[in-house]
Amino acid sequence: MAIYKQFAYSVVLFLSLIGSSMAARIPSDDVLGWVKKDNHRFLHADIRVGDLNRTIKFYTESLGMKLLSQKYFSKQKYSKAVVGFGPQDTHFVLEFTCIHGVEKYEIGTAFGHIGIATQDIYAMVENIRVKGGVITREPAAGHSTIYAFGLDPDGYTYELIQSPPTPEPISQIMLHVADLDRAIKFYEKALGMNLLQKYDSPQEKFTLGMVGYGSNRTQTTVLELKYNYNVTEYTRGNGYAEVAIGTDNVYKSAAAVKLVTKELGGQIILPPGPISQSNTKITSFVDPEGFKTDLVDNKDYLKEVQKKE
Repeated sequence: MAIYKQFAYSVVLFLSLIGSSMAARIPSDDVLGWVKKDNHRFLHADIRVGDLNRTIKFYTESLGMKLLSQKYFSKQKYSKAVVGFGPQDTHFVLEFTCIHGVEKYEIGTAFGHIGIATQDIYAMVENIRVKGGVITREPAAGHSTIYAFGLDPDGYTYELIQSPPTPEPISQIMLHVADLDRAIKFYEKALGMNLLQKYDSPQEKFTLGMVGYGSNRTQTTVLELKYNYNVTEYTRGNGYAEVAIGTDNVYKSAAAVKLVTKELGGQIILPPGPISQSNTKITSFVDPEGFKTDLVDNKDYLKEVQKKE
């Protein structure tokens, strides 16, 4: 039995090394061109919360999302729940993690907010208020639409955005960055995103860059990168964890990210390959600002989602 275990371990190690070497041998010109053609999709954002049932209640009853899955891992002492406006195989969703015994997390100043599109912002604000939720900014006109802000039970900020019907109601993840141009360039080159909008507000002293896939930010989830004038440092906190993005090939994706990090900063923190908990292939990295992203094999992700259902 011991010999068998050693053999199995050697096989897994060998396959992992093959995967890493495959990524290393991909020509740089080919991989950066391939990234633009890859089938990317925003999958989910991972956020840590202190009371899972309280969080589920708020996001379903106050914001109108559906509970898509909920699991308890008693041995590992944590629980997870997934909520969203549609199924995981077609929609961007929120994944909440509750580590047993931890009631509060430090949100920090780097994470901004979750953006939620709605066709009737006034009705949603009223429903939130009736359910006991906190609205920190009443609906008002912005530079392109009407928006409002609130706080969820753990203190995370969410933005409500008046919008026509959209296939991705969880429309934005907003992150604060110290170097906006570098951040935009990183996501364009490493992940094949497009700059969908850039907006500067000298009066309020900030600049926004919205990056994502496709050509219209109202039809897809976007990363809203915000630079506040003269702010060069933010606290990371331990509440917001990461965003996950689908890819057709984690090895090529990792090679592209590694190449771009040499130019712009950031680091691969998990080499491409299958993770121990499942057969899903992923790779993980932090961008130049320190935000973590998981790149997940599209086919493996769908298999895992269908297995959960």
